[in-house]
Amino acid sequence: MACTHIPNLTRLQPPRLSQSVHREECTQCFDDQDSPSGIEVCLTCFNGGCLSSDRHHAQTHILKTSHNFTLNVKRTPKPSSKSPSRGDGEEPPAKMTKLAILEEREEDKYDTVTKVKCWSCDSSQGKEIGQDVVDVQPQIKNLVSGVMTSLSSARQSEVKAWEEEITACEHTLCLEQFESAPIAASGLAHCKSCDLKENLWLCLTCGSLGCGRKQYGGVPGGNGHGLQHFEESGHPVYIYCYSCNDAKQDPELKSHLAAFGINVGSLTKTEKSMTELQIEQNLRYDFSLLSEDGKALEPVFGTGLTGLANLGNSCYMASVLQTVFALPSFKKRYFSAYDGSTGSLPHAEACDNPLPADCVECQLVKVADGLLSGRYSHPEDAPARSSEETRLQHESPTPVFQRGVRPMGFKRLVGKGHEEFATMRQQDAEEFLGWFTSVVRREKKRVEGQGVGGVRLEDPTTVFSYSLEQRLQCNECKKVRYRTDEQDVVSVAVPATIKKPVKDTDSMNVDGEKKEDEGEKKTEYEDVQLTGCIDGLLGAEALEYQCPSCAKNVVAIKQTKFASFPEVLVVHAKKFQLVNWVPAKLDIPIILPSNDILEFTSQHLGTGLKDGEESLPDESAGGAGGGGGLPEFDEAALGQLQAMGFPLIRCQKALLATGNNGDAEAAMEWLFGHMEDPDIDDPIVVNKSGGGAEPPTEQVSMLMDMGFTSAQAKKALRETSNDAARAVEWLFSHPDDTGEDAAPASGSTPAALAALLGTKDVPVKYRLKAFISHKGPSVHSGHYVAHIRVNPGEGADDGWVLFNDEKVVKADRESVKDLKKLAYLYVFERV
Repeated sequence: MACTHIPNLTRLQPPRLSQSVHREECTQCFDDQDSPSGIEVCLTCFNGGCLSSDRHHAQTHILKTSHNFTLNVKRTPKPSSKSPSRGDGEEPPAKMTKLAILEEREEDKYDTVTKVKCWSCDSSQGKEIGQDVVDVQPQIKNLVSGVMTSLSSARQSEVKAWEEEITACEHTLCLEQFESAPIAASGLAHCKSCDLKENLWLCLTCGSLGCGRKQYGGVPGGNGHGLQHFEESGHPVYIYCYSCNDAKQDPELKSHLAAFGINVGSLTKTEKSMTELQIEQNLRYDFSLLSEDGKALEPVFGTGLTGLANLGNSCYMASVLQTVFALPSFKKRYFSAYDGSTGSLPHAEACDNPLPADCVECQLVKVADGLLSGRYSHPEDAPARSSEETRLQHESPTPVFQRGVRPMGFKRLVGKGHEEFATMRQQDAEEFLGWFTSVVRREKKRVEGQGVGGVRLEDPTTVFSYSLEQRLQCNECKKVRYRTDEQDVVSVAVPATIKKPVKDTDSMNVDGEKKEDEGEKKTEYEDVQLTGCIDGLLGAEALEYQCPSCAKNVVAIKQTKFASFPEVLVVHAKKFQLVNWVPAKLDIPIILPSNDILEFTSQHLGTGLKDGEESLPDESAGGAGGGGGLPEFDEAALGQLQAMGFPLIRCQKALLATGNNGDAEAAMEWLFGHMEDPDIDDPIVVNKSGGGAEPPTEQVSMLMDMGFTSAQAKKALRETSNDAARAVEWLFSHPDDTGEDAAPASGSTPAALAALLGTKDVPVKYRLKAFISHKGPSVHSGHYVAHIRVNPGEGADDGWVLFNDEKVVKADRESVKDLKKLAYLYVFERV
């Protein structure tokens, strides 16, 4: 019987250019168009749903919305798309010579079948509308074509395939050269101004030879004499055009070099091109998938062992997600709570968001299902396409990894509103963890307001929360001040003590061969005990202080202790050093205690105001803040910034702009980014009501861009000490607050009034659950991976799994031992 609802179908419109079409993957799980049943694309709102028998997300969407027409999209690989292993007589693959990501045409690799369905005719599986009907209905045919030809939601979120295109510019096209005698061969031996023989740049105007800019972790360094010559002479072109500040092409390079007696045709290439150097640098940041004896590490599959495919500089996110979803609180909140075991109403049925792709809660549940269910943890049909480097490293057969799930929708949604996490650039894993926890807390309050199943939802991030107590005592009047600060991460400074320089035997010469005699010197550092780093955080510190009681500059003692301990202790190892005013990461080995157990006792726990102690008076009339009405600043952070030569007013502004939580490093980065601000030296504006300093303009603007008024943004920032992430959370938890009332007083929270999170019970022990490692010169480049302890037992029975994007392998004991020392984040569980 023919479908009687065709007239309703013909009234539907194709997707607009701005609409996301979810034809590749279900928006509530990772079933995709390659699944046996394909994906049902709603022809009304273009949501994608699966036909899984136990999840039935397509049917749920149809019942909720009464959108009764879908397009089933099913994709199957063509036989020729699977590349078998190369035979003995076949040519090797072409060598990579372009800094590019080659885009493959989908139609060359897959066959795609589409079927239009009416769910009014069949509410269980949908009734297929024959292709003969579709072909004679132009409206339906255009609708199907619009769905299939539009840019998919995944593509809209990804960076397009790119190639670094080097073109000519006006300076190379119109280059004027001075008459000059031919340059002798010896003249090309080293920089004109120093003795460097590598990374040299020839001025095509006058023939001056200068060395390159100072670099870290990339091409061989220079002293910047090429740039200096341009600044002094104005000669712009060295192939790299200093006027354009970019690499440029010179179409007449042969003749321009000939003017200096250089015959290109008779020369041999000895230096790597910039493209080759960049490709080599990108490939260098990888973690070995070989065991100590040279064998490939064993891929593992099953529940909780699903990889996350790299979406392009997304390893920082993947390592954090793997780590947090290995914790019981996240498993219970986003996996167990929706698998029917709790009896609560599934969020999918109660969600009031028109599209699950735009609901953070839906996407968190989707990620949990993808990582923990084991449904997607199985070997690929063919050897992993991303394992070419592994194949070249050893002679054993290439291990077959899993494809991994692709949380592109989650990445887009969780990064929304953040100037860095919304991009495809590499980010700091610790910074992402902080942003992620704020997003989870904000979403928990929003969903709880919907009254899902009448059940109060647990916040899985409270396991990270604890408080630090800071005690400040004037050495003259002996009066004290206590303050408590809520924290989620213990950030510890790691002292750098150079051990000895050694030769890097892996250094390569310009011909790609090992340097046996001229290896680059690699700095090694003395081992540092993790307990020593924590003791350094909690140690007493003398500092200069404007005592409000003595009314003069004095020496005060600052002491930090734990006011409470978290359930999950995250330790952030800060291994940085300023290199050319850029924070560089140092490979300082950190030694963990025996059996990876951390223990804290009463000596680590603060007590608050003791009997017989007298509190310092309020500093609102003047004090460490440097002026009436200003909040209290962390004296250690303020002193550290001033010691670097920054004026007091700039230091105070930097601390305020970064949350005034004592993070000198974040404040320093803010200063470097705002040195040219026209108002950088203007006095800090104090609110007339005496409620504290005016919030930073850029943070107010960011919140206003999210739809809040200026008054709401300013009040939220005042309430959260100018912490933008917490301000967003505050705004969502106070939707009826217009922000028009007087600003609240700013400053620290008295220890006695603080609502402490965590536990004060001591002694308390923690055992290492996971650690996130990083390779590369900076936390904003390189590569992150996570090691997670599974099935923890006693000693030798412990199992560690390495999560390296989509590659999930059983980690060998020696690699864990070595990488544990160089970890960036440590995650301990209370035992």
